[in-house]
Amino acid sequence: MVDWASNILLWCIILVIPVLFLLLHRRRSGSVRLPPGPPGWPVFGNMFDLGAMPHETLAGLRHKYGDVVWLNLGAIKTTVVQSSKAAAELFKNQDLCFSDRTITETMRAQGYHESSLALAPYGPHWRSLRRLMTMEMLVTKRINETAGVRRKCVDDMLSWIEEEARGVGGEGRGIQVAHFVFLASFNMLGNLMLSCDLLHPGSKEGSEFFEVMVRVMEWPGHPNSADFFPWLRWMDPQGLRKKAERDLGIAMKIASGFVQERIKRGPAAEDHKKDFLDVLLDFQGSGKNEPPQISDKDLNIIILEIFMAGSETTSSTVEWALTELLRHPECMAKVKAELGRVVGASGKLEERHIDDLQYLQAVVKETFRLHPPIPFLVPRKAVRDTNFMGYHIPKNTQLFVNVWAIGREAELWEEPSSFKPERFLDLNHIDYKGQHFQLIPFGAGRRMCAGVPLAHRMVHLVLGSLVYHFDWQLDSSITLETMDMRENLAMVMRKLEPLKALPKKVSL
Repeated sequence: MVDWASNILLWCIILVIPVLFLLLHRRRSGSVRLPPGPPGWPVFGNMFDLGAMPHETLAGLRHKYGDVVWLNLGAIKTTVVQSSKAAAELFKNQDLCFSDRTITETMRAQGYHESSLALAPYGPHWRSLRRLMTMEMLVTKRINETAGVRRKCVDDMLSWIEEEARGVGGEGRGIQVAHFVFLASFNMLGNLMLSCDLLHPGSKEGSEFFEVMVRVMEWPGHPNSADFFPWLRWMDPQGLRKKAERDLGIAMKIASGFVQERIKRGPAAEDHKKDFLDVLLDFQGSGKNEPPQISDKDLNIIILEIFMAGSETTSSTVEWALTELLRHPECMAKVKAELGRVVGASGKLEERHIDDLQYLQAVVKETFRLHPPIPFLVPRKAVRDTNFMGYHIPKNTQLFVNVWAIGREAELWEEPSSFKPERFLDLNHIDYKGQHFQLIPFGAGRRMCAGVPLAHRMVHLVLGSLVYHFDWQLDSSITLETMDMRENLAMVMRKLEPLKALPKKVSL
């Protein structure tokens, strides 16, 4: 009886104290001008108002509440930027005020958030990682040196697809395109980081690494009650932190094994181009707010982050692009015609061709506009009380940038819901490198994705090669009218129903 009474008292304390805290906070914030937003429930706020696709729900609220919307997601104060005008103000004038990250519970597993370039607190350690990534690893010279590696991985992908198609072609069943693109992307990054293919029939460790990385990328997409109510963190009520700790621990152990193999092998030969791991191992800090060397933990997490970001973004974008081309045969014909003119009789698309493939570039831009990989980008956080577009934004407020909504602004785009790559032939000066705020799938400002130059090459090379080497048809069970275009929001925004299409090898 005493235990039962104690449990009741404990739960009352857990629930009542936060309620009192929230009521007191709202009373204090009543005198300042917060952005407008929908009314919410007591304690839970707007948690139940956003639905399964919150980026779509919030885009629909713009006409009522404007370019900046306020939400209470449980105990988490949240501001949502919903227009290119507001995004320009954020990234051009208020970038430093929102330079920190919102860290969810699964991101804390194995201390991942402390070593990740995307998530590390803004400061000397982050600047050191950023400088290493942008000035040593992802510079144009080094990317150019590894073009042959990416071409080899694409050739392997085309062979896998051709072999798979022979097995199912007679039955009219399509293959799952994104699966093969993901494997090719994984191997591209494996060669860039570690100078080896990770996925081939004889690689048990590589297959295990792939499988555990798929699980690691799954957990951040699950809504977690401990993120909305921080006082529940110690309970981990859904077990997501525990699962993330387990899978990330396995991934880091495997990555550490790859690193140890490289250390035993010794430095690269003089005639061998350095890979990314060589650069990380050779790093020597300046001594001012920098460690003398990158720690084993930081090194392993950097490797994992590149794998996660590069493979997911490439495969999801190529899947959406090929889906849209299949839905719009006239656009597919234009891409094929352009590839025929530019690549010609050489029989193989190379990265040097990309600049001349204006229509293919327009297709990729239009895909990023309609299907940004991360609809809210990686959430930011206010580092201090801030005045933003006339509204008071309290310190520690979470900030989303709804790039999905920006891509559908009626003021910017004619027929914003339609797939029309031609619009970017007229607007060919617009790119996604962070200077044009109507198209920012990789973000902008200080914390923009550092991998854009590499992603640009990978997406165009893979998509162009798929269209150049194969004619594509939908699976026999699917028609243009019945194709499922619903989204699945996890770490990145994929198709809910994966694209299944039947490739037919083109005779070149």
